Amino acid sequence: MSMRLCIVVATLGLPVRLSAQDAGVARLDGKLDVETQTVVLRTLDSARTRGLPMEPLVDKALEGATKRAAGARIQAAVSSLLGRLEAARDALAPNPTPRDITAGADALAFGATREALKAMRAIRPNESVAVPLGVLTQLVASGVPVGRATRVVADLLRRGARDEQLIALNDDVRSYVAAGASPEVALDVRTRGLNAVLPPPGAAGVAGDALPGALTTGQKKP
Repeated sequence: MSMRLCIVVATLGLPVRLSAQDAGVARLDGKLDVETQTVVLRTLDSARTRGLPMEPLVDKALEGATKRAAGARIQAAVSSLLGRLEAARDALAPNPTPRDITAGADALAFGATREALKAMRAIRPNESVAVPLGVLTQLVASGVPVGRATRVVADLLRRGARDEQLIALNDDVRSYVAAGASPEVALDVRTRGLNAVLPPPGAAGVAGDALPGALTTGQKKP
């Protein structure tokens, strides 16, 4: 929306409603070189037409600008994220929320597989999986191997763990690691505590016993 149009609308006393894309353009204005901004805006338009959240793409471009990354690197990072958002959306079908899609894309960036995302959706077919996927990502960021983190989160979901319990587990693991414990030992200790208050495996009435060849040790993507 041009400055002249904003002034006219304000003068008429009408509310100004920016679309998500307009808001993204406003946040990017002056932060990128002309070529990079053109490419990023084209990527935002592609996300819009595919029904994907645009805010993570804007955030990624601004992160690159803050770090003074080269334009080509920012363009590549935004394009890569677009691909992960689309992959996450497909893996978490049929009706993932924007938060689910964003969390899924983050998990993919840290080495989780599409099959792992599908397994999480199968365990929670009618609920958001944004928190479980976010906890998975944070555990990997804390140093827990991606395969182990995925199995633990999936097992806890099958046993009916609530989002707040998963968040508490992640917070405790990070605290233990900060105090000097190894990531896997920290996860073992906290998981034992949570296991004590959850139903035993198979008692929660949740389908699915194992992740089907879902794990990888991929590296974090841009």
